[in-house]
Amino acid sequence: MLKNCYPYYLASEPQAPNGDLEVIDKYTGRLLARVALADEETIDRAIVAAVEAREPMRRMKAYERQAVLQHCVDRFRSRAEEFAQALCAEAGKPIKDARGEVARLIDTFRIAAEEAIRMYGEVLPLDISPRAADYTGMWKRVPMGPCSFISPFNFPLNLAAHKIAPALAVGCPFVLKPASLTPIGALMIGEILAETDLPRGAFSILPCRREGADRFATDPRLKLLSFTGSPDVGWQLKAKAGKKAVILELGGNAACIVHSDADLEDAVRRNVIGGYYQSGQSCISVQRILVHREVYGEFQQRFAAAVSQLKVGDPRAEDTFIGPIISDKECSRIEQWVDEAVAAGATVLTGGKRRERNLYEATVLENVPVDARVCCQEVFGPVTMLRAYDDFDQALDWVNDSAFGLQAGVFTRDIYRIQKAWDVLEVGGVCINEVPSWRVDHMPYGGVKDSGLGREGIRWAMHDMTELRLLVIRHPAGP
Repeated sequence: MLKNCYPYYLASEPQAPNGDLEVIDKYTGRLLARVALADEETIDRAIVAAVEAREPMRRMKAYERQAVLQHCVDRFRSRAEEFAQALCAEAGKPIKDARGEVARLIDTFRIAAEEAIRMYGEVLPLDISPRAADYTGMWKRVPMGPCSFISPFNFPLNLAAHKIAPALAVGCPFVLKPASLTPIGALMIGEILAETDLPRGAFSILPCRREGADRFATDPRLKLLSFTGSPDVGWQLKAKAGKKAVILELGGNAACIVHSDADLEDAVRRNVIGGYYQSGQSCISVQRILVHREVYGEFQQRFAAAVSQLKVGDPRAEDTFIGPIISDKECSRIEQWVDEAVAAGATVLTGGKRRERNLYEATVLENVPVDARVCCQEVFGPVTMLRAYDDFDQALDWVNDSAFGLQAGVFTRDIYRIQKAWDVLEVGGVCINEVPSWRVDHMPYGGVKDSGLGREGIRWAMHDMTELRLLVIRHPAGP
């Protein structure tokens, strides 16, 4: 059951000095809840508390950190439907997708609990020459210290989890700013963290205005910034971050190649899911589908027919596939981009219209000019584009003809084409016989070019939140 008002978490404690942030039900447009909003003074107090918690967090034993994470796993499981319903309401996420995200939240913390006791080091032989004959080296990883996290609206639970869980696994205190449009899920995570024996100041979860979020990047007491969100904001924050380490998970306009030897029925089914799950509001949502000309006509007919059957409407309904876009502003932007493409010569195969409130139909376009914004930028909505290619190398070039490089999909049964795609595609990950929208939470995940910097996935995030510390031992000659 959702509350009427949610506190923020300052230095591990719930506080509700106000209810200034209104959270709206994204389908009904009604007030869902009020959330305490942090000001700059509160953010500064959170940073001070995180600095003070650095040593207590560092001293926690691996089994103690694991116990905190396992407590979260157990409580997430017991409150899974509550989390899903909150996500459905605050994000407008179809309930099946919401339950899927809760399952991934659990997976992410479970993986972190397992990795918390695997912070390995290594013995490094140094006797590579006579002058180093009496030396031995070894190294270990140590927590970096206080971290700042900024998470987005589209996966309010799991993308926050991909920052929180590895920080807890290595022993880094943190300050998190959840998205103002969808803060409730992160605050529910905070409620469960507050049940644990974490040191005071180990975490703060603070919804705040964008101008307050600058502190997350600029304050030198914070040693790492991990940001997930739009490229414009992400690169601006990196420019302000000074000496701190920065991880950016940004946007994309993911492409998927369907070659003539692919299983077309399978490729159609997977691309429908990849293009329209979560109403297309995913940075790895399928946006550009490149199909070999030999099978283009058949794929086009099957794909457009399947997309036209997707139900658009109330995200609480079990059979809804397309829920509301996150805001009126974003829905209007999608509508404008599609209309621009049509005016420039694109053909609408299905969809192409805005419905009541912030609902936008599942849309398929073809003959889209490559410089149309709906093609070359990140549409972040339920829109895909079809394009025929003549040979595989041409398709690879078209995938790379993008400012983004997060993930790509390739449907083929040819091992040589698979290897070439892996070698040539300028992306962080290549998915074979799968859409680029696919992710498992322990794999290295991230992009190149404008899609970001660094990798998430528990092990890789833990690596980024720690520093390598070397020990050199000299063995003096005996008497």
